[in-house]
Amino acid sequence: MDYVKVDGLQTAYRRRGHGPPLILLHGGPLDGREWRRQVEGLSDEFDVVAWDMPGCGGSSDPPEHFRTRDYADCLAAFIGALHLGRPHVVGLSFGSGLALELYRWHPTIVRTLILASAYAGWAGSLPPEVVEQRKQQMLNRVVLPGDQFAKEWIPTLLTESAAEDVVDELSTILSEFHPAGQLALLNAGFAEHDVRDVLPRIEVPTLLLYGEKDVRSPRDVGEEMHARIAGSKLVFISGVGHMIDMEAPDQFNSEVRDFLRAVPS
Repeated sequence: MDYVKVDGLQTAYRRRGHGPPLILLHGGPLDGREWRRQVEGLSDEFDVVAWDMPGCGGSSDPPEHFRTRDYADCLAAFIGALHLGRPHVVGLSFGSGLALELYRWHPTIVRTLILASAYAGWAGSLPPEVVEQRKQQMLNRVVLPGDQFAKEWIPTLLTESAAEDVVDELSTILSEFHPAGQLALLNAGFAEHDVRDVLPRIEVPTLLLYGEKDVRSPRDVGEEMHARIAGSKLVFISGVGHMIDMEAPDQFNSEVRDFLRAVPS
């Protein structure tokens, strides 16, 4: 793992490979370790970078004033610090919302968008009562010990058929969460996040990837995202849940690779 200072924050990341830059944005309570299979599997063709966003993994917790735009600005500064130019941007779950915020405020940075298990923000894709329920769940979970925190999350992230080593790996990442970092996300307004206004303005090639059995970002969410992003490609991966990068890495990597190979240079 490497580190770079971005806007005064220590920012951790993993980088491997050569070729067009490909940046990976992890889900909210996780960190860049979730992308291990993509860092390894795609680095033969791409310069793959998986960051730990502020408040996660090896990165510093953000200051109290951080809001949604601050996370996007921090990501833009990180891309600049690593001289990534115009990277392909991959985001999963919360990471997809961050990718869309990056596009909102820094559209010229983004070469393509690959949005996995994506929402138009919780408030942009889910009923108000579900948003409130999820917010309360997070407030209740951040006070739990790490192993219990992980146990609460696993059933909604993986299917019951997920391999034992995947369950163990995801549990380890979740158990090492930053309580302050997760509260910072809520205080930043990500529970009320709504990027529906961004979707019709997207002018870069966009791939939407969803697990067929995802209970957090179900099929209707993916179909609505697809309808709002002109020219987007929508793919459902059968038999897997929310963490498609971990539960179906070979198919995930294949879909990403095929999509990016078809993008005009």
